[in-house]
Amino acid sequence: MNPAPAVSAERSLLIVEDDKSFLQRLARAMEGRGFTVTTAETVSEGLMQVEKSAPAFAVVDMRLGDGNGLDVISALKRRRPEARGIVLTGYGNIATAVNAVKLGAVDYLAKPADADDVINALLSIDGKKPEPPEHPMSADRVRWEHIQRIYELCGRNVSETARQLNMHRRTLQRILAKRAPR
Repeated sequence: MNPAPAVSAERSLLIVEDDKSFLQRLARAMEGRGFTVTTAETVSEGLMQVEKSAPAFAVVDMRLGDGNGLDVISALKRRRPEARGIVLTGYGNIATAVNAVKLGAVDYLAKPADADDVINALLSIDGKKPEPPEHPMSADRVRWEHIQRIYELCGRNVSETARQLNMHRRTLQRILAKRAPR
């Protein structure tokens, strides 16, 4: 028996995310770390991929255009009980985190999560918390990333983004004009 196929099957990863740029960045980063990546942008595409070939790992966005990403986690656990899936979301709260874990997710990460956070969550041993990142994002960087995400979701409309974030439009313009903090 050739060990190479077992390794690729063992490192198969499904990413279900509706933010196309984040999906592409995460897929490239995970491929660079040895995963065989399949992507989907909707719950229905994700469910199709799970039926076609249930991966060993999954990273699923909580809120997708056509439904809830937890449906993909549930389907994956039914098809492949040993699979490990995590849920990503920009709208975190305790109730949804508990629900995600009950449905079989091994972890729940708030966006923006980097590839190292995702790998730590996917590969962590049950009951053992992963080490904290060596260089975590600063609070300013997390804030900047959140503002950028909302700005993109609002079609790069400054006035609408300011309303969504409950901040003054001129304050937002000043933030958007600056470089990203480290």
